[in-house]
Amino acid sequence: MHLLVIGGAGMIGRKFAESLAANPVLGQNTVTRLTLADVVPPQEPAGFHGDVTCLTADLSEGQAAEKLLSSRPDIVYHLAAIVSGEAEADFEKGYRINLDGTRNLFEAIRAANTEEGWCPRVVYASSNAVYGGDFPDVIPDDYILTPQTSYGTQKAIGELLLADYSRRGIFQGIGLRLPTICVRPGKPNRAASGFFSGIIREPLVGLDALLPVADTVRHWMTSPRSAIQFLRHAATLDLALVGDRPNLTMPALSVTVGEQIEALRKVAGDWAVAHIRRDPDPTIARIVDGWARAFEARRALSLGFTTETRFEDIIRAHIEDELDGRIA
Repeated sequence: MHLLVIGGAGMIGRKFAESLAANPVLGQNTVTRLTLADVVPPQEPAGFHGDVTCLTADLSEGQAAEKLLSSRPDIVYHLAAIVSGEAEADFEKGYRINLDGTRNLFEAIRAANTEEGWCPRVVYASSNAVYGGDFPDVIPDDYILTPQTSYGTQKAIGELLLADYSRRGIFQGIGLRLPTICVRPGKPNRAASGFFSGIIREPLVGLDALLPVADTVRHWMTSPRSAIQFLRHAATLDLALVGDRPNLTMPALSVTVGEQIEALRKVAGDWAVAHIRRDPDPTIARIVDGWARAFEARRALSLGFTTETRFEDIIRAHIEDELDGRIA
């Protein structure tokens, strides 16, 4: 089986490729060919025993999508995006990458489908940012999309396109509304949600982290481990069970910043919590205030998607996966 991962240089794309190197079996199939693409060169995952191709491409430019699809992969993972804070700060760039790039990809598949009958599975990484404004404390699966940011709007449009192209038989689509991923390894990115990871990641290695919002802020989070399992499960899920609503809210934990901090205290101690510095940022607070705080995610759970049940487990997973089981 051949997988194309667009956004393969990002954190999720990289970890997904590493998981395929460790275990290339997806359901009844084995991944024997892997193509990773991004605007910067992706790294080949160590230990993958099949064929790996690493490409640089920008879906918003020229014939980039057609070139990426020329090898006719069985599954296309569309993980590439400009993140929330950057999409809000740079309106034109956000729409060019997040909307035009997605449309270019879908149109390139449509052209190949028309000519050859090629109909791959498309796994689209969406976001809970498709919800916004006045919503209930716990959002049900059938709640309307009301994004209040450019990023959320771009993802919502992508979901509608995914559903329509799937309905017309152009490809077999499934959209995953990913929760905020925590704890994200590496350096902070420009996502408005980055501090949720920062207040855990930096203190664990003895560095200070800035907290721009109140301890009472509640958010929907899952670990990189769970996110990778979402992607793997999406490759094997019987899409007949999804029906004509191919976009699913992924399960996660609804926790407050204060609960995050107490979980950090439980796992690492007071010395780690002492590295959190409160630095209120009205812009970040305004953006986060418009985000959803909890979801039912019943459809995804009934279809076999799973996540952690305690935030301490998310912290421990980060320590195991990124810090070799040790903290400062």
